[in-house]
Amino acid sequence: MISTRLRIKELLRERRWTTKVLAEKTGMSESYLTHIKNGTRRWNEDALKKLALAFELTPSDILEITGAHIPNPNQTIPLPENIKDQLANLDLKLKIIPIVGQIPSQPSPINNQIVQHTTGHDGEFIAVTGFDDDALFCLHVDDNNMAPQFVKGDYLIISPAAWTSSGDIVAVEYGAENPTKTIAQVNFMDEFVVLEAVNHKRAPIALVKDKDPVRIIGKVVYRYQKIN
Repeated sequence: MISTRLRIKELLRERRWTTKVLAEKTGMSESYLTHIKNGTRRWNEDALKKLALAFELTPSDILEITGAHIPNPNQTIPLPENIKDQLANLDLKLKIIPIVGQIPSQPSPINNQIVQHTTGHDGEFIAVTGFDDDALFCLHVDDNNMAPQFVKGDYLIISPAAWTSSGDIVAVEYGAENPTKTIAQVNFMDEFVVLEAVNHKRAPIALVKDKDPVRIIGKVVYRYQKIN
């Protein structure tokens, strides 16, 4: 079984802090921190970042990992000898990127692996070539809500560094109080950013530029299709 607890109790003991001190340093409530410390409430990426900042550690140092190992994002993953031989004479930009179960809010090598861990895809990676983007991630499609364009079991390679134009399919976040993250086709107009469902089965959403919050997280640059 994989643990998703945080090392809060251990770190508090090391620094001789109380939960009240940690609350002051993070801006989170003592009650919420107590739940996280005891593993009785789920934590999110934002909470993990605040805790890492308070303890002056990286987010991965806060995770209490049992039953799984989160590799160093800068680590070189060894390839089998037969694959090395095949690639020896090829000029490929090979990257091994994490598979995630939801779109990261702020893609980066470490944040992508945190989302990989929290969405149940520990140890799952995919190889891609031809991209320099270090924040690349692979989104596993877990339902058929985007069918027939994308179906359950597909893998979408998403590049936050890729240039986005009208007609592209992107990972996007929109909305103010409760932002929604989704995959959509984007179109840029003079006054609007229009998001359309990739299966074209729902009415498009028109967002007013410089008024309605909308953020392109990354462009879908490749699809590994599920083979039945």
